[in-house]
Amino acid sequence: MIRVRFAPSPTGFLHVGGARTALFNWLFVQHARRRGEEAALILRVEDTDKERSTDAFTQVILDGMTWLGLSWDEGPFFQGEGLARHQADAERLVADGKAYADEGAIRFRVTHEEVAWDDAVHARIAFHGKDLEDFVILRADRTPVYNFAVVSDDVHMRVTHVFRGDDHISNTPKQILLYRAFGREPPVFGHVPMILGMDGKKLSKRHGATAVADYQHEGILPQAMVNFLALLGWSPGGDRELFFAIGELIEAFTFDGVQRKAAVFDPKKLEWMNAEHMRALGPARLLGLLGDGLGALPPARAVELIAAVLPRSRTTLDIVRQARQRAGLDPVAQDEKAAAFIAKDPDAYRNGLRLSANGLQDVTDWSAATLEAKLRRIAEASGMKAGAVMQPVRIALTGSTVSEPVNELLVVVGREAALARLRAAASSS
Repeated sequence: MIRVRFAPSPTGFLHVGGARTALFNWLFVQHARRRGEEAALILRVEDTDKERSTDAFTQVILDGMTWLGLSWDEGPFFQGEGLARHQADAERLVADGKAYADEGAIRFRVTHEEVAWDDAVHARIAFHGKDLEDFVILRADRTPVYNFAVVSDDVHMRVTHVFRGDDHISNTPKQILLYRAFGREPPVFGHVPMILGMDGKKLSKRHGATAVADYQHEGILPQAMVNFLALLGWSPGGDRELFFAIGELIEAFTFDGVQRKAAVFDPKKLEWMNAEHMRALGPARLLGLLGDGLGALPPARAVELIAAVLPRSRTTLDIVRQARQRAGLDPVAQDEKAAAFIAKDPDAYRNGLRLSANGLQDVTDWSAATLEAKLRRIAEASGMKAGAVMQPVRIALTGSTVSEPVNELLVVVGREAALARLRAAASSS
């Protein structure tokens, strides 16, 4: 039976790197099950750093995994609860002559053999035994060091595969020696590449949000985040599109596709992928994911607004902000480009608004086709380009120089509301 584990430390939030490790383990298990194999994902919280570990961080990690849809089969277990077993395992190694007491601590006796393994990502990796020295496994206060605790736990939990970040490669030789000392075959190891920021440096807070919860609050869908994380260091090969539904990821995922080189976290690519997933869901299904943002509107009206703004939205926050503006729930705030457009020629801006408001007030067929023809006639009669009339309307109604076509925008806003807002903007600008 395949048994893998995700073992986060509750000393901080669930960050992008940890979330990707959890995802790769989860996908490996799900893929194995599709092939008819028995497989389980164990969640083990490595809380031995008592000064920094907190229940709050543990809950944040569990919540992040749940949001991503990464269910686990066993656990969560807590490493700190295995202290008595860790101590007994260390004493057993002493009794077998494989470890010894040293100034109150217990050290593992290293035999200077070559330590090598066939890594699931990096192929064969070897360390010379002469480069390893006897190392502490149990401190003087009887607490285990990291490398010993994880091996004791993995042996106890019958872990068969260990997939983790490649910053753990240097720990693996010591752990393999400990497995052998326990008389157990080491698990299959796979070390996945580091994640870098766009500047080529290790991903950190200076690159913006790095915790999964941050992206959840910034309007990223969980299925988009999963899709994006899967492609950080993994490729399905061939000419396959980047868009994956969860089931497609499970079907395609193998460690043969995990790359050795570092992955680059591109926030713009994440937003693009999120937009693709939002469009795949469609307006009606998205409405149920927007929380209370459009709760004051009738569902049919909310869906109409979502459909209007969806093509130019990258996050669910974009959808809510633009839809609320068009519905008149929030005041229109001008962005930098809109403010610059007005500042360039305030009189022309006000004149465009007045012409539009006056010319549209007698239109009864408030349809996209009628409104486009009317706006063009207004511009032509005034000796102006169509944009000189339409762009002020767009800015007055959205605060932006970019939106759906102005005639469609007017339809979405509605006749009475649009005329009132155009007149108000003309008089206040």
